[in-house]
Amino acid sequence: MPYSLDNRRRLNSENLFLPFFLSFVLLLLLGIIFLMDVSAPQGFQFFGDRFYFLKQQLLSLGVGFIVFFFFFLINYRMLSRVSVFIFFFSVILLVLLLIPGFGQKFLGARRWLYIGSFGFQPSEIVKFSLVVYFASLVEKKKTLLSFLIPLFITAFLIMLQPDLGTTLVVVAIGFAMIFVSGVPIRYFLGIGLLSFLLAMIAIFTSSYRRDRLLSFLNQIEDPLGKTYHINQIIISLGLGGFWGRGFGNSQQKYLFLPEAATDSIFAVIAEEIGFLGSTFLIFLFIYFFYSGFRIALRVSDVFGKMLVFGFLVWMASQTFLNLGAMTAVLPLTGVPLPFFSYGGTSLISLMAAVGVIVNVCLRSQGRLYLFRRSRFVRRR
Repeated sequence: MPYSLDNRRRLNSENLFLPFFLSFVLLLLLGIIFLMDVSAPQGFQFFGDRFYFLKQQLLSLGVGFIVFFFFFLINYRMLSRVSVFIFFFSVILLVLLLIPGFGQKFLGARRWLYIGSFGFQPSEIVKFSLVVYFASLVEKKKTLLSFLIPLFITAFLIMLQPDLGTTLVVVAIGFAMIFVSGVPIRYFLGIGLLSFLLAMIAIFTSSYRRDRLLSFLNQIEDPLGKTYHINQIIISLGLGGFWGRGFGNSQQKYLFLPEAATDSIFAVIAEEIGFLGSTFLIFLFIYFFYSGFRIALRVSDVFGKMLVFGFLVWMASQTFLNLGAMTAVLPLTGVPLPFFSYGGTSLISLMAAVGVIVNVCLRSQGRLYLFRRSRFVRRR
């Protein structure tokens, strides 16, 4: 049995579930509210419906809740038994994405697979499957090579799309889970140095990625061309000031700021709620991650602990890359902001991950809550 009675008593004495779950619900709610506001001009411009993106996101949210409850109710230990299948299935999807006729090319990148009219992004599914697979490898105490081969295959396939931002998130997940698995620090540093060199090669061998890096280093050059996006982000932040222009009063969302409803949504939010509101939002993310890592630290089952840790690294690294780019601290990488940016596959994958975390938390405490006769009943 992965949990002793003493472990359960210790976990039951701490309130681990509510802080994490309530912050998650608040992030979801704020994400929907701000997406409704930010996406209205784009929806009207391109689809003649200011609520187009909101309706699509609400549909994804509905599917996301179904997925959330599925992963919340199953025994998460089942994921260990199917981890290899889940991972290789997601890799096959990445391969299909690169085959003409399967993957759809938009703005120079192949990131979408379509089944009829239904489209999804395999790279979002890969993040989930990689965490599950690596958690099973850590539990089985596999060798370093067992981690590196699937990690570099996955990163290579995503770079071929090309998608540097998602590659960075995948590498962050892999490196974090390798580090906590107990790999000697000298090996870890060597792998990190090699990965940095490969990243530099990937950036400077691509004119698109090279231009993004150079535009970050010299933000005043070509303000109507290469540095247009980063300059519009800075304008958004400046217009917001300390208090903000007020909810719904953004100027930049009216097609001045590229990707306002997706990657750049935080810049519009900062314009409307200002420095004060943006700081609250950032601290809400920090509290969400803090609450999640508290769960990971107190779970004794290795597989469950690594699942929680890996999913939180995924969400935290993605948040860091997005907010860093939206505050001009990091180069633009095209990474969406979790729970806020428009994107169905991303939202559903994130809710699946949160469902697993809640599952691990409650099962670690020997609890499973079911709604019965209008009240929650504890089952042990």
